[in-house]
Amino acid sequence: MTKDKVSVEVFAPAKINLCLHVTGQLENGYHLLDTLVAFADIGDVITVSSAGPGALAVTGPEATPELSGDNNIIWHAAQKFWHPDTYVSLALEKHLPMASGIGGGSADAAATYRGLLRLRAALEGQGIPRDPTRQDARDLLEIGADVPMCVLSEPARVRGIGEQIEPIADFHPYPIVLVNPRVQVSTPSVFSQLATRQNAAIEPWPESFEDRDAVLDWLSTQRNDLQDAAVANCPSIGDVLGALSARETCRLARMSGSGATCFGLFDRVHKAEAAAEEIRAAHPNWWVQSGRLNGGRRAAPQLIRSTT
Repeated sequence: MTKDKVSVEVFAPAKINLCLHVTGQLENGYHLLDTLVAFADIGDVITVSSAGPGALAVTGPEATPELSGDNNIIWHAAQKFWHPDTYVSLALEKHLPMASGIGGGSADAAATYRGLLRLRAALEGQGIPRDPTRQDARDLLEIGADVPMCVLSEPARVRGIGEQIEPIADFHPYPIVLVNPRVQVSTPSVFSQLATRQNAAIEPWPESFEDRDAVLDWLSTQRNDLQDAAVANCPSIGDVLGALSARETCRLARMSGSGATCFGLFDRVHKAEAAAEEIRAAHPNWWVQSGRLNGGRRAAPQLIRSTT
């Protein structure tokens, strides 16, 4: 259609498990979860291009040599959703720590998928589907249990192994602080230390997700069933939770996913920024970022750029 090089840039937002209940385990080993997720304006950036050389370039403050290897989950997504006879080049600008419980790899794979859809649409002059087809949804789940929810990038209740996604409208865009003590936590190790895998599901919803105080009160009664096991596995997670909880303006502190990243929710942006500065000054070796959760809108804008 065109000899121009077309590039699509997609934001890959951090996924935050505001609560995470482990409700069972299947015979194949997959755990059943009931979780409320939202996405932050903190994340990686994926660029997909229609030109060669068909390689993955990795840059950014959290870039590591192993990320450019063929086993990167980004390549898994590209191989699944791009025609093998057509060049596609990938670039990852890495800002999220690896193995940190905020869906960095899954968000990157999801952004790659979204970028490939938009790249194909730009090259072929077609429309862009808002949601994955059923087959794409199955393929995305095969890549990773968190990938389908990261494709959506909206506040949602997610159940099962990640395939049951119920979007939530009008979620309050809480200011947030993310803190990682610069340790990687093994998800299988955390799950193996659970006292039980048969826990209660999330309790009935608040009447409105726009009411920030009511939602925070409700969230405080929910759990992350992986948190105690993760703290036992990695005591520095407890230090992070303590640092967040010590901020008087922090309304809720909890671990996301299987760790080690923890989050603090605040009611004002300037309070979150001040807390982040204080924690960063006290713990200069930690990864500390402040931002906002998305409030019922996709946290993954994209930009299509064509060059000759």
